[in-house]
This record gives sequence, structure tokens and C-alpha cells, in this order.
Amino acid sequence: MTENTSRRPAVLTRAKALPPWTLLAAGALVGGLAGGSYGLLKPPVYTATAYVVAVPAEKSDPSSALGFAQAYGRVATQLAVLGDAQVWAGVPVATLQKSVQTATSPDAPMVSITAASGRADLAADMANAVSRALTQHAKSSEKTTNVELQSFARAMKPTAPSSQSPAVTGLVGASAGGLLGGLVLLVRPKRKGTAVRATQLAGHGVVAESPEETKAPVPGPALAADVHGAR
Repeated sequence: MTENTSRRPAVLTRAKALPPWTLLAAGALVGGLAGGSYGLLKPPVYTATAYVVAVPAEKSDPSSALGFAQAYGRVATQLAVLGDAQVWAGVPVATLQKSVQTATSPDAPMVSITAASGRADLAADMANAVSRALTQHAKSSEKTTNVELQSFARAMKPTAPSSQSPAVTGLVGASAGGLLGGLVLLVRPKRKGTAVRATQLAGHGVVAESPEETKAPVPGPALAADVHGAR
């Protein structure tokens, strides 16, 4: 009767313990909800891109156009160009500095000018304004560089936002939450309940049931005193 009563706390402790996968599921659920909410609450972002190309003059080296295209790509976001572009875009220079990015190709003498905005029409206007201002600045030094910068493609008004949808942000959040839950499982300290239960059961001479506990029966205090007196 005493043996069944002593085993009862250990059985109840095991019943209350949750499996490790519940922490992973909880992390994925919380991360998915947070990511989906972020995707819903964040305003959409639209991007538009304009292209300009460097064309060499008749008597110039064609390879020089590629080098000047790289230089024009760095100049496009400078204050001298953006100061003129703000007039056509209708936004301050600070907005252009934050919203406009340029990129060049190592194989083609082309510069891409990309603008981002919460309004689709404003994104296209900013990209075209910077493209226009850059070609105007290039004309002033055309006789020296023997390279003409021409508009290759105007930026069109985007029809859909370029920002991630709530479904995508939800999936990213769920993945991050599950990964965080796995890391918590790896770094969490080991339970001390096993050692405590083993000590309590040893006092009553009960065999431990958990794999982490002792497999052999432990003599109680009364049995140990009898053995000592026999000696």
C-alpha cells in the first residue's frame, strides 16, 4: 500500500509534463501570427525602374562607354542630380535620397534607376525625374567624355506592390518562431525533478520507473539499520 502511494507523485509529474514538440508548435504559431499581422498592417510599397544607356561617339572607344556608365550610376544619387530631379518629381531631395537607388551592369553600359514609394504613380515619377536629370547633366560633359547618355526605357506605373504579402510574411514568421523554439529546447537546463524523485523514492525502498532513475531497488532506512546491527 505504501509502495503504490509513493509512486503516485512521480506518475502525476509525468502526466503534467508536456512533450518537447509543443514548444516548437507554440513558437511557429506565435511567429506566424506576428508575421501575418505585420504584413497586414504595413503599408504597401510600389517600385518603378527607369533605364539609361551610355552610347559612345563615333571616334571614341566603345569600351569607354562601360566605364562611364559605372560613373554615371554613382553620380545619379548625388545632390547635384537630385536637386534638379526634385522639380520634376515634386518631392524634396531628402525623399529622393531615401527612395531612389541605382544599379549598373558589368557587361552592359546601362544604368537602372529604381524608386520606391507608397504611391504607384509617385514611384514612376521619381524614377523618370532622376533619369531625366542624369541625362541632362551628362550632356554638359559630352564633348569631354565622348559618351552620350540616352534614355533607354521610361519607368511605368506599377500595377501591384512589390512588398511581401501577408501570407509570405506569415510563413517567414512561423519559420522564425519554430527555429527560436528549437533553440530554446537546446539551451534549456535539464530538469531537476528526476533527481528529487529518486531521492524520495530511495527513502521508501521503491524502485524507480523512469529510465533516468536507478534501476536497482534501494534499501530503506530500517533495512539499512538491520544490516548494520547484524555486522
